[in-house]
Amino acid sequence: MLLETSGRIYRVAGPLVVAEGLKPMMYEVVYVGEEGLVGEVIAIRGDKSYIQVYEDTTGLTPGEKVVATGKLLSAELGPGLIGSIYDGLQRPEKVIGEITKDIFIRRGLKVSALDRSRKWYFEREKSLNVGEKVEAGYIIGYVRETPIVIHKIMIPPGVSGILKWIANDGEYLVEDTVAVVEKGASKYDVKLYQVWPIRVPRPFKDKLDPGEPLITGLRVIDYMFPLSKGGKAAIPGGFGTGKTVALQEITKWSHADIAVFVGCGERGNEMSDALTSFLKLMDPRRNRPMMERSVFIANTSNMPVAARETSVFLGVTIGEYFRDMGYDVIMVADSTSRWAEAMREISGRMEEMPGEEGFPAYLSSRLAEFYERAGRIVTLGKPERVGSLTLIGAVSPPGGDFSEPVVRGTVRYVQSFYALDYGLATRRHFPAVNWLLSYSLYISYVKDWWNKLTDNEWESYREVAMKILQREAELSDIVRIVGPEALPEDDKLTLEIARMIREDLLQQSAYVPTDAYSPPEKDHLIMKAIITFYNKARYGVSEGIPVAKIRELKSRTMIARMKYHTLDDLKGKIFKEVIETIEREFSELLR
Repeated sequence: MLLETSGRIYRVAGPLVVAEGLKPMMYEVVYVGEEGLVGEVIAIRGDKSYIQVYEDTTGLTPGEKVVATGKLLSAELGPGLIGSIYDGLQRPEKVIGEITKDIFIRRGLKVSALDRSRKWYFEREKSLNVGEKVEAGYIIGYVRETPIVIHKIMIPPGVSGILKWIANDGEYLVEDTVAVVEKGASKYDVKLYQVWPIRVPRPFKDKLDPGEPLITGLRVIDYMFPLSKGGKAAIPGGFGTGKTVALQEITKWSHADIAVFVGCGERGNEMSDALTSFLKLMDPRRNRPMMERSVFIANTSNMPVAARETSVFLGVTIGEYFRDMGYDVIMVADSTSRWAEAMREISGRMEEMPGEEGFPAYLSSRLAEFYERAGRIVTLGKPERVGSLTLIGAVSPPGGDFSEPVVRGTVRYVQSFYALDYGLATRRHFPAVNWLLSYSLYISYVKDWWNKLTDNEWESYREVAMKILQREAELSDIVRIVGPEALPEDDKLTLEIARMIREDLLQQSAYVPTDAYSPPEKDHLIMKAIITFYNKARYGVSEGIPVAKIRELKSRTMIARMKYHTLDDLKGKIFKEVIETIEREFSELLR
């Protein structure tokens, strides 16, 4: 006789298994078949339970056992996360490789997410005393996880009471109890790690407005379409436009304390390339390896499609955990379109009524569940701290069609939109962000930060640059018909300055170290030189100087070379020399 916690397979349809005789709750984790494949209940219809299986279902047959665990799909959160590479079920891939001696993950394999044998040095919070009342979010101690990340051990959400005992400084396993909280007759043992359901947003005290920009090192984003800490952004683009490279660059160079990179259904060679480069890279602000502040979740295209959803929610849960410590976290998902394709496949196998282009009707709400977990917040507990989680998702519309459902669904929830252009990519203009289609709704929030950094010049300079680029687009049709030489001199100047903005400011090379990452001060110095040149040239044109002569000036070449210099060199003497050369050359032209 079957227990209430077990049932039998009724039907198998790829990653979807229908079980009967099971009495589960929604989103409960179940073990399917003799090998105990991990699955999740996604629908209950009468006595039939529809299970999304996160491993290969080849060989499963009706009648095999299905066991309910009574638990939701959860993440283990504690020391050992940083520097790890997980699959969509938070199984450490390095450990799996050591066990299986194979490049593929064996199905049914169960491995702890955190190393149970490694000891961590725990240092208790000195201001916290036994007998004090504690609540969720209180920091009880610290673990130096890497040289640049201090892991703060917190009271888990939902736990409060009197601190009855706290461990002394020393080495402990993640499963060791380091504090005991008592409330009435119940006691709760606080360990170095905690478990949290990945579909449930972690609680916080208050949500704050955006304020400070998240510097990414990419000038087209930082200067023209800024992204705020705690913001939401999408990077849509067709095949070959550079989505993955752009996301990798943002993850590498962003001014975030913690970076979480989720490869959701992407090609294995792309994930391999990202991992290889991260292992070699140094953090430019801390001069330490990038892996000492990064977490990778690799769910490649040859893995079961259902696990793409878990990889996205696992990544955002890990991001929220570090956010609760008071860190600025960036989480990148490449790409949400692969996740949407997995939803479409599962929905089709469940025989649900399809929406537009076959995607399920709940596509938009699932995207909202993901993006709405971003934000800049005041955390629970003491000491009071502010943390942020910034979410950036790539979207891969077929044929670069931005009117398809995933792009349109994403646009509803993001506030920065970086549209990648195939035409720019074919001209080797990277990052291939189309400045006419892209936008940021964070400009009004970050303008005070930028204006303070640039002596109130950023807002006006950015506005001038955008007007020049828009005017260039208006003139492009005329140029195609009559050629640039038929234009009046002021329009010729507009085209020349637009080319300077495109090539000398917005275009970057990931292969030149001094240009791959550009700090905000450097962005502004380049723009200031271009605007200074533009103002002088505009006056010169009004005095009858032809644009052909202006184009040949030495200062034009000096501006083009500015992006290849370091910020220290620019601030030292190069920027001053560029401005002096502009002044001198235009004075000579006007004599």
